[in-house]
Amino acid sequence: MPYQIQNDSFIELPAIDSTNNYALNLIKTQKLTERQTTSLHGTVVFAHEQLQGKGQRGKKWLSAPGENLLMSLILDTKAIKLHQQFLLSAFIATKTRQFVEKLIEKETLIKWPNDIYIQDKKAGGILIENILSGPNWKWAVAGIGLNINQLQFDSSAPRAVSLKLITGKPYDCIALATKLSELIISNFEKMTANSEALISEYNQYLFRRGQQVKFKKKNRLFGAQVMGVNANGNLIVNHSTQELFSFGEIEWIL
Repeated sequence: MPYQIQNDSFIELPAIDSTNNYALNLIKTQKLTERQTTSLHGTVVFAHEQLQGKGQRGKKWLSAPGENLLMSLILDTKAIKLHQQFLLSAFIATKTRQFVEKLIEKETLIKWPNDIYIQDKKAGGILIENILSGPNWKWAVAGIGLNINQLQFDSSAPRAVSLKLITGKPYDCIALATKLSELIISNFEKMTANSEALISEYNQYLFRRGQQVKFKKKNRLFGAQVMGVNANGNLIVNHSTQELFSFGEIEWIL
């Protein structure tokens, strides 16, 4: 299937290996004119089915065909510094959380670093992939997967939940993708204006904040209280002493 930039900035695909892959190839393989480069920012790649959906740390994102929100959003990050990468992750997570909570009218939380949780179960995930040029951050592709209308999940995802399972209502996945992408893009330029407020909002809705949680680091199992996340994206926990962990260092044992 050829990679094309559509005037309406919404590319709808019946099936694809990964919307993130499609979006990354769209950036890399085009000989973009200046106008196309400008218009590429905010482009949405939406798929009704992902054949090889990607999750965090190389995991697969499994989703029933035609029942969920599977999209990637192309973002021009030239104005953002490389050391601010977690701000983008926090921004996408907080806006997605906000969108879901307003939709279902039930508390929605962020499990570090950027999973979306409702009623102690996973309703979605975010995977951000970047294109760098030397010290410059040129593009980011924010892949967002939300369980929308799916009612049954594979045994490999025992903690999964969908919006329909929560509310009993069916949803239009394309309409939701359009509204969520508009929410993100309309607030994108304000993302770095008050980074402290953004991190504060992220921590306000941090999953299991203030609670004891079991973690695993290699062969080490330990319990610790979740304290928060700092501006660099490190998870802060406390157990007789305070420790900071980068993403990928530890695993939640729920």
